[in-house]
Amino acid sequence: MSAVMDAAILQNLQPEKDFFIGIDSDGCVFDSMEIKHKECFIPNTIRHWGLQPVSKFAREAAEFVNLYSRWRGLNRWPALVMVFDLLRERREVIARNAFIPQAEMLRAFIHSGAQLSDKGLAEYAAVHPNPELETALDWTNGVNQFVADIVHGIPAFPFAPQSIQTVQSQADLIVVSATPTAALEREWEQIGLAQFMRLIAGQELGTKQDHLRLAAQGKYAPGHILMIGDALGDLRAARFIDALFYPIVPGHEEESWERFCGEAHQKFLNDEYAGTYEAGRIAEFEKMLPDKPPW
Repeated sequence: MSAVMDAAILQNLQPEKDFFIGIDSDGCVFDSMEIKHKECFIPNTIRHWGLQPVSKFAREAAEFVNLYSRWRGLNRWPALVMVFDLLRERREVIARNAFIPQAEMLRAFIHSGAQLSDKGLAEYAAVHPNPELETALDWTNGVNQFVADIVHGIPAFPFAPQSIQTVQSQADLIVVSATPTAALEREWEQIGLAQFMRLIAGQELGTKQDHLRLAAQGKYAPGHILMIGDALGDLRAARFIDALFYPIVPGHEEESWERFCGEAHQKFLNDEYAGTYEAGRIAEFEKMLPDKPPW
C-alpha cells in the first residue's frame, strides 16, 4: 500500500459523531507492554545485536527506555538507538570493552523522512544496502515473530472495555498506535473491541501525529478531540493538533480507566474536561516518567 493510499484511509474518515477519541493500544488498553518488551523485544535485541557480554545492562537500558521513562512508547527504531546510546555511556559496559553498535545507518534511516515501520525500513534498505540495516530487518522480524508466538490472551485493563463501550455511542473511536496493524487487529478482535472502532491505525499508516492530524484535525469542534495514552509521545501527538489528553498512568492503569469510566469521559462529553481537570491528570502522569536512568 502506498503512502498516498495510507493517508487517504485516514483523510477519508468523516465524522459520524460530535466527538472523536483516539486510543493507544499497548500499555494503554492492553496489559501487554511488559510481556512484549521483556519476552520479545529484549531477547531479540541481545541476540541480533551481539549484546550477550552485557546482557544484564542491555536489559536494564531497554526496560528503562521502553517501560519506565519519559520515552515509554517511543517508536521501536529511535528506542533501539537510545538503548545503544545509554549502553555506550554506562561505566560497567565501558569496563567490559563491549562492542555497542554506533547505529549510523539506523540513524540515517530515522532522519531520512522514510516511514518508521518495517515496510519503511525494507524500502530504505533496498535503496541503501548495508549490513547494519539487514541486521535491523532481522531484528524487527524476530521481534514480530516472538510477539506472534508468545503474546496471546492478553487482557484489557479492567474498566477499559466498559469505557470504550460507554463512549462509542457518542464519539468516533480509532486505535492510534505505533504497533504493526496485523498485531493490533488480532489483539482487538480477541477481546471483542474491534467492532467499536472506526479504524485500527498502526505504524503502516504513519505516526500517531499523522493518525490524529489526518483523521480528526479540522473535522471536529475545538475541545471535541481527545487522545488516550500511556506515554508522553501520546501527549505530544495530542498537542500537535491541539487535542485534549487523558493519561493512563503506568503502574496505575486500572485506577486510570476506572476514573475515565466514572467521571472523566462525562467531563469530556460535557465540555468540562479542558483546564484544571486535564492539568491535574497530566501532572500525575508526568511524575511517573523520569528522564534519567537509575544507574
